Amino acid sequence: MLPTIRSILELTILQAAAPSVLGGAAALDSAVRWVHVSELLDVTDLLSGGELVLTTGLELEKDPNLATEYLSSLAHAGAAGLIVELVGDRTRSLVALRDAAEDSKFPVIVLEHRVRFIAITETVHRMIVAEQLEQVERSRDIHEAFTQLSLDSAGTQEVVEQAAAMIGAPVVLEDLHHLALAHAAQGVSTSVLLQDWERRSRTTPSHPGSGGAGPEQWLQVPVGVRNQLWGRLVVPMPPVDVTVALMVLERAAQTLAINRLAERDQRELSQQAQAGLFNMLRNPRGLSEAEAVARAASLGLKRSPFYVPVAFRAAQFGTDRSAKAKVQRDPLAAQQAERALLELLALSVKSMSGSALTASIQAGSVGMILALPASQLEDATLERLAQSVAAHAGEGSTVWTLGVGRLRGTLLDAAGGIDEAAHVAETAATLPDPARLFYRSTDVRLRGLLALLRDDPRVQQFAESELAGILEAEAQGRTGLLDLLGRYLESGGNKAALARSGYLSRPTLYARLAQLERLLGTGLEDAESRTSLHVALLLHRLRGDSVL
Repeated sequence: MLPTIRSILELTILQAAAPSVLGGAAALDSAVRWVHVSELLDVTDLLSGGELVLTTGLELEKDPNLATEYLSSLAHAGAAGLIVELVGDRTRSLVALRDAAEDSKFPVIVLEHRVRFIAITETVHRMIVAEQLEQVERSRDIHEAFTQLSLDSAGTQEVVEQAAAMIGAPVVLEDLHHLALAHAAQGVSTSVLLQDWERRSRTTPSHPGSGGAGPEQWLQVPVGVRNQLWGRLVVPMPPVDVTVALMVLERAAQTLAINRLAERDQRELSQQAQAGLFNMLRNPRGLSEAEAVARAASLGLKRSPFYVPVAFRAAQFGTDRSAKAKVQRDPLAAQQAERALLELLALSVKSMSGSALTASIQAGSVGMILALPASQLEDATLERLAQSVAAHAGEGSTVWTLGVGRLRGTLLDAAGGIDEAAHVAETAATLPDPARLFYRSTDVRLRGLLALLRDDPRVQQFAESELAGILEAEAQGRTGLLDLLGRYLESGGNKAALARSGYLSRPTLYARLAQLERLLGTGLEDAESRTSLHVALLLHRLRGDSVL
């Protein structure tokens, strides 16, 4: 820190001159940037701020009435203070300075004994230069420390701990939701540091610059790049040196931002490489199993005796076309959801000490080839994977449905099973009440077959013909008919069971079913007729024309 007027007055050379403060005692801790010696009463154009002015006051002795104007001009020019050497019978000047200083907050000091001004200037300037040198060295040390952390791709906690150690005070990294991502207590208990953190943080407004804010005057520095800020570093307790603390926080924030960008770039490069290999494995064109395994191993997929093809399908990309159209209008949101899933899968597989290849296979679908050391681990591994994905599906986030293909003994066979897994995931996403963590082809059965055929015009015509009477009635406002038909068919045509379920009273139910028969132009007692209607209804629902 720069020397202050108070520290300069404590120098031996000045103490020997018997200094006394006439006024501005509250400002004696003002920093002194330089020492200026002048006998002129108007030095406004010679100062740039922060100077300690030394003078013998001989010019003031000629007209003591100029004392007030003299002090005002120094204060206006930004001088730190004034030291006047009044040796001998200088009563007129002393009285004038005392009277002027009483009404001024500007520090005014008089010396009773003669002192060599050159000795003062040399001493103070050495202090200033030494401080500047120390600041340069400190800045270099801080720069080198955080540069090394950047080169080492240090973790977030390590960067925060380094910042706290250099500042000598606690440091907290929080996100934009005011949640503490990392902290270093630095001599303070964690319970005290993080007590009621979210509320305290919300009362401390964020701003784009660095500095203190809020009722507790937290030192804070935003973390991120330009307009893409994702958090802030906070020193919630007064540091010893604010200047050093801000310097450390700014370099720590830069390191965190750089490391995050580097980590993101590394993840993106890895994902791109995996996507390229994934597509190659699905269309091998002469690629041998040995070469496929070797290339996959270079991207982290361990050589294993078993591989499982898995596909993840975003719920909004199912067969509900209105929802699909909505998502397609916002392709960025879909890409972000897929990217988030890829990152989550990488972390999940790593936490299970497993290995996998993952890649986007089409809009709203992500494929995975999961390596297993034993076939007995298949269900347990898939359950953990599905639970991890489900645990991160919060309100408003994308819900993913998992489809699983058959366990394969070779990597290329597993890659060939991705289409089966994707078909299962897509079909399972249309189920009215998904109850499984993951689905296989045996779980979707007829619905899976119909999902493959639903866009065939002949199949569409079949569904329309079978349900024509009900669809026309529903279009005219007579709602509930399709729902009744669905419940009846799902009950296996058992009217008594449907009535006992509390859906409708028996007389009302029988009347409604008779109405359905008239609209459909066919009886509901015939098993083949019910089968035909059930298939048509499933097709209708798969096409997204009704609520599943």
